Amino acid sequence: MSRADELFVQNCRDILENGVWDTDLEVRPRWEDGTPAHTVKKFGIINRYDLRREFPILTLRRTYWKTAVKELLWIWQKKSNNIHDLDAHIWDQWADESGSIGKAYGYQLGVRHHYPEGDMDQVDRVLYDLSHNPASRRIMTNLYNFQDLSEMHLYPCAYSMTFNVSGNVLNAILNQRSQDMLAANNWNVVQYAVLVHMFAQASGLVAGELIHVIADAHIYDRHVPIIEKMLSASPSPAPTFTVDPAVTDFYAFTPASFSLEGYTPAPFEEKIPIAI
Repeated sequence: MSRADELFVQNCRDILENGVWDTDLEVRPRWEDGTPAHTVKKFGIINRYDLRREFPILTLRRTYWKTAVKELLWIWQKKSNNIHDLDAHIWDQWADESGSIGKAYGYQLGVRHHYPEGDMDQVDRVLYDLSHNPASRRIMTNLYNFQDLSEMHLYPCAYSMTFNVSGNVLNAILNQRSQDMLAANNWNVVQYAVLVHMFAQASGLVAGELIHVIADAHIYDRHVPIIEKMLSASPSPAPTFTVDPAVTDFYAFTPASFSLEGYTPAPFEEKIPIAI
C-alpha cells in the first residue's frame, strides 16, 4: 500500500465514522437533478507526503494524473482563466460563453505586483525568491483575493502555497478550504506534488515534503457507497515518478516532462457524480 493510499483510507474512515453530517442545514451544492448535495465532514485534516520517498498517487483507483498535470500547467504556467487554453473539460460547467471562469485561479497568479526588484506576478516571485532569497520565510502564493471573489465563477478551493527551503530541500504547504475527498483529494495531491518537483528542479533544489492542510474534508452523500467499495479494494505499491532532468526552466515543463513507471491501480468502474 502506498502512503497516499494509507492516508486516504485513514481520512475516509475517520470522516465516515466520526464526521458530522450537514443534512439539517441548507447547502449550496446541488446534484444534476436539483437535489441538495449533503456531506459528512471532518474539520482540519493535515496530511504529510515525503516526495523523496514516493510519489503520492492513489492505487485504490486510477487518478488520471496526466490530465491533472494539464490543469496544473494551465493554472501555474499559462496563468489562464479560459478553458479554451485547457486541453481538458474539467472546467466546462463553470465557464461562460467566452470560455472564461472569471478572475479565478490562473488569473490571480498572472496579476503583476510591484516589488523593489521589479514588477512580477506571484509565480515569478516564487521563482525569484527560491533563487535569490532561499532563506526567506515569505515565499507564498494566494489565490483568495477578496476584492475579486464576486467576479470568480468558483471560489478557489486550493488557495495558497507556502514554500520553505531547508538546506537544498524544497518543502511546501498546500492550504485548501474545501475538499471533495472522492472526486478531488488525490487529484490535488498529485498536482501539487508535481508543482513542488517543478519549482525544485527549476531552482536547483530537491523536492521534499508536501503538507496538505484541508479545512473542510467531506464526502458527499451519493459518494459514500463508492468510497466504501474503494476502501475494500486491493492497493499496489507506489509507482516510480521521474522528471526529465533536462528541463530547468519552469515554463518549459510539459506533460511529457513527467512519467510514472509501475502504476497499477485497482479496477474502478464507478461513475462519480459531481455536485455543482
